[in-house]
Amino acid sequence: MQYSKKVIEHFRNPHNQGRIKNADAVGQVGNAACGDVMKIYLKINENKKGEKIIKDIKFETLGCAAAISVSSALTDLAKGKTLAQALAITKDKIVKDLGGLPPIKVHCSMLGVEALRLAINNL
Repeated sequence: MQYSKKVIEHFRNPHNQGRIKNADAVGQVGNAACGDVMKIYLKINENKKGEKIIKDIKFETLGCAAAISVSSALTDLAKGKTLAQALAITKDKIVKDLGGLPPIKVHCSMLGVEALRLAINNL
C-alpha cells in the first residue's frame, strides 16, 4: 500500500493533535470493521459578522496511518472556518488535500467528516 508524501507527513507529525479542555463541542465516531476511533474537539468564537467560527480544533484518533492523517488534515482545513464552511468539507476534499489515499483507506476520510459534523451538531 502506497501513501502520498503528505499522508506520511501528517502521520509522522500530526497537526492539532490532543484535546481541548472545556471544549464547546466534541464529536466521536468509530468504525467497527477497522477499529478506527476519531474524536474531534471544537472551541467556537464569533467573527466580526457575528458568525460562529472554529477558533480551535483538536483531535484524538486511535487508528491506522490514514485515519491519523485524515484527522490532522481535517483540522487544518476546518480551523478558522465558519461552521457552514466547515460543514461543507467533504471526504473528497480531504483526500485531495492529502494527495490521495489508497482506495481501501478512503473510508477514513468519511469518518473525519462524520466526526466534525457530529461535533458541530453537538453545539
